[in-house]
Amino acid sequence: MNFKNFIKLFTISLLLFNCSSSGDEPMSQPNNPDPDPDPNPSSITYNANVRVIINNNCTSCHGDPTTNNAPMSLTTYAQVRSAVETRGLINRINDTDNPMPQNGLMSQANRDLIQQWVDDGLLEN
Repeated sequence: MNFKNFIKLFTISLLLFNCSSSGDEPMSQPNNPDPDPDPNPSSITYNANVRVIINNNCTSCHGDPTTNNAPMSLTTYAQVRSAVETRGLINRINDTDNPMPQNGLMSQANRDLIQQWVDDGLLEN
């Protein structure tokens, strides 16, 4: 084998070796896709998710002005956040003995969404 052919063979071998899949990062398999880097891309917010639930279930009494002896208004983000943080709103909407709203508990889905909003940090927008 002459020197020129040896260099060609050596160069091709180096290229093939460097292009192999024996690196540190595992290859993605079709049956095992890479996990989503952000599994919860959108958080629950007051304006996007919670406000409509409060308006549909609470403001008939907790409006501005309040009616039926409701102790506070729940018409703004600040008022709802305050009710969660200082007045036990989450416990009250889940209370089967003394439910809020008074005509019966709101749906489990709505209560779960409000709880998720609290867990996500009481985001406004």
